[in-house]
Amino acid sequence: MKTGRPPFWPRRQPIDGIRFRVRSGVPWRDVAVVYGPWGRIYHVFRRRHGTAPGTGSSPVSSPWPTRRARSCGT
Repeated sequence: MKTGRPPFWPRRQPIDGIRFRVRSGVPWRDVAVVYGPWGRIYHVFRRRHGTAPGTGSSPVSSPWPTRRARSCGT
């Protein structure tokens, strides 16, 4: 049994918010408030898809090219 404070938002709400955003194509900030704060929904989306910043390599390919180190010219 897990102890501590119960979650403020049920776990289902952010998932439904992600589904709403994917289906409708609205920006993250326009996701309906009934799904919770948009920042939390986006955070859950990033965490579930393995693209959270600071997690190292991502299983999802990034649409941006990787940054390469410059050569010294020698």
